[in-house]
Amino acid sequence: MAKSPSKSVHVIGAGLAGSEAAWQIAEHGLHVDLFEMRPVVPTGAHVSPDCAELVCSNSLGSALPDRASGLLKEEMRLLSSLLMKCADACAVPAGGALAVDRHAFSAEVTRRLEAHPRIRIIREEVKHIPDAPTVIASGPLTSDALADDLAEFGGDEHLYFFDAISPIVTAESIDMDLAFRASRYDRSEQPEGDYINCPLNRDEYEAFIDALLNAERIPLHTFEMIMEQGVKAGAHEFFEGCLPIEILAARGREALAFGPMRPVGLTDPRTGRRPYAALQLRQDNVAATLYNMVGFQTNLRFPEQKRVFGLIPGLAEADFERFGQMHRNTFIAAPKLLRPTLQFVQRDDLFCAGQLTGVEGYAGNIATGVLAGINAARWCQGLETVSLPRDTMLGALCHYVTHAEMKDFQPMKANFGILPPLEGKPVRGKRERAALYAQRAITSLRSVLPSLSRSAA
Repeated sequence: MAKSPSKSVHVIGAGLAGSEAAWQIAEHGLHVDLFEMRPVVPTGAHVSPDCAELVCSNSLGSALPDRASGLLKEEMRLLSSLLMKCADACAVPAGGALAVDRHAFSAEVTRRLEAHPRIRIIREEVKHIPDAPTVIASGPLTSDALADDLAEFGGDEHLYFFDAISPIVTAESIDMDLAFRASRYDRSEQPEGDYINCPLNRDEYEAFIDALLNAERIPLHTFEMIMEQGVKAGAHEFFEGCLPIEILAARGREALAFGPMRPVGLTDPRTGRRPYAALQLRQDNVAATLYNMVGFQTNLRFPEQKRVFGLIPGLAEADFERFGQMHRNTFIAAPKLLRPTLQFVQRDDLFCAGQLTGVEGYAGNIATGVLAGINAARWCQGLETVSLPRDTMLGALCHYVTHAEMKDFQPMKANFGILPPLEGKPVRGKRERAALYAQRAITSLRSVLPSLSRSAA
């Protein structure tokens, strides 16, 4: 494999993956041109020009070491992830999850990138794949021009699905005479719990479902309804892990009660019993003035959101800082186009990171940025690119998205099901088995860390 003498790399997109990739490359001693089209070219989901802006939620998933997402975070910490350092510094209470003040987090990432002597942030749209070492991390809202170029480069191997984001309400507008603070099963370091819970009895839940199913939705934009060649036009593809609640409710009246509104682990202090259903609100900023409606991604019209969600006890007078909305989400056919090193099959000096790869979730996006950045730097320095061991969570994710069957390829988030089975006698307990997976992964990653040293930095 030919190696490049280049001492600089282009990174397209300053989202989670691109910001992390740029940092890794710079820390390995190379110069980085980090291209971000915002604010020159806005998107339908971002609200600021900051790097690594969190759009859908402020939670990076579980922080528990025996959870798949928690394990992935531990692996990133071992790999010296910048964004994990920023997330830990900007954390807000969220029980067993790692949630951050979204504005403080993106501001800190931006500050660190701008201050790095080997990183130059360029505010302009990249419309064509550069003819130079490059990491493409343009994300699910990749501009039409670059998406067209990617389609031409990869043989129109694009897939689309629609993604939705949850509303945010102000804390002072929540009626705490009806809502209550608690974490599921009292899993919190805070005496009063990390979440605000809005409990519903059976009648309240049924009334809410009736209103939700009959509420008016926002029509999809024409450009969002046109699929690339080979995909049926007008077939709205939703990612199963991020379904709008109205779509989920249409599958069955109890779907929300067993999904985002499941009441397990909660006791309503007014009744002393578990509610029939419950909406959880998660703190969204350090000041605790904003709360995210957990799992309530939606495409209802804004006035309808205020009306329908106002039927939930505690939200009758809710003041919405941000309404839920839905947008196109783009990812490439990674099993055909990428190697586990996150290099494109067609070009050794071209890498991909983030949701474009088919990895789902904030943690997964950041983690692929780590690996793509490391490998882009190694390639430029004449070193072999690396794929991480498959018994690590990041290694397993990269192997999955590059080896999955195309006929049913969907974005994948960290989970223990993609790891190789444990050796030896089967372990019955789910928690014990997860702990063994995590222990094996960390041991395996530590064994390869010396080979990833930043000797050139």
